[in-house]
Amino acid sequence: MAQADLYETLGVSRDASADELKKAYRKLAVKYHPDKNPDDKVAEAKFKEISSAYDNLKDPDKRAAYDRYGHAAFQGGMGGGGGGGHDPFDMFREAFGGRGGGGGGIFDEFFGGGGGQSTGGAAHGSDLRYDLEISLEEAVKGCEKEIRYRRPAECKKCHGEGAEPGSKKVTCPTCGGTGQVSSNRGFISFRQVCPNCQGSGQIIEKPCKDCNGEGREMETSTVKVRIPGGVATGSKLRSAGKGEAGQMGGQAGDLYIIIHVKEHELFERHDHDLFCEVPIKFTLAALGGAINVPTLFGKGSLKIPAGTQTGTTFRLRGQGVPHLRGNRKGDLLIRVQIEVPSKLSSEQKKKLEDYAESCGDPANPMGESFVEKAKKFFR
Repeated sequence: MAQADLYETLGVSRDASADELKKAYRKLAVKYHPDKNPDDKVAEAKFKEISSAYDNLKDPDKRAAYDRYGHAAFQGGMGGGGGGGHDPFDMFREAFGGRGGGGGGIFDEFFGGGGGQSTGGAAHGSDLRYDLEISLEEAVKGCEKEIRYRRPAECKKCHGEGAEPGSKKVTCPTCGGTGQVSSNRGFISFRQVCPNCQGSGQIIEKPCKDCNGEGREMETSTVKVRIPGGVATGSKLRSAGKGEAGQMGGQAGDLYIIIHVKEHELFERHDHDLFCEVPIKFTLAALGGAINVPTLFGKGSLKIPAGTQTGTTFRLRGQGVPHLRGNRKGDLLIRVQIEVPSKLSSEQKKKLEDYAESCGDPANPMGESFVEKAKKFFR
């Protein structure tokens, strides 16, 4: 018997686009699906035929071979012209957005593609977030913090099972243990989680009185957190299993600690470097000398060369923020600001006037380099 043309099987032209192929297949698949046509062998055969046609035409390589050689392209085990090796139900799930073999998407909603699988009563607990504020010193050096927070924790009486001690679980009478119930609306069958057992297929004979059968209860938890040196605002630390306890004995979620570093009165952080402004006397800037400067690791010494100008930046290596990975540290950048005295005694004023006179400052009150650049503006 001659094999039907694949394009005619799907009812499309030979130049149909991939979207047009998929749309035509979906329309025919719904029409001939076995769930809509129970015990109809003709519809079942038609469903397999259109599924095989779509399987070959949706693949660009197979389609090109078919356009050139016809059904001969699939002979000798080269393809799936007869549907061999391909599950038409998997292709149906794929075309309707479901998960291959496991259900999901439109396929599950209309035809109950889960195959009666129970979702299980145990539910994974949710993760929790805790925002922790620390000082810059703690962020740079590292520290240990103890945090307290409220969370749903495993019930101590029933140990998370949700049942009174000595009680047991029995088969749910609503779903018969499948965890799902179905209803028919015309030719469409809807399947959903059983509202009585929440998909577990079992119900508790005597729910725990302390947690009302949920398997968990609210408590204040305490966790010690080791914060490594080098963290920054936005750094995230994870404490496994310290989130919400799972329902009905399910696995607990995790606790995520989000770091927020407070501003410091002396230092600013720039990546792994620290920045600090230090005021110095104008006599020190002129004559030079050494000063002690603050660092987050103790007192540091800084040499000021004679003639230092305001805004000059010095670098103290290794006095910055440590890298989270490795043993390296950033630097401390110190920018000096020269302080000008606001009050002078008569003697101090006389000495400064003599100094200015000796330097010729009254005649040239501005810096020579600036005057050279601005000459054209003074003409």
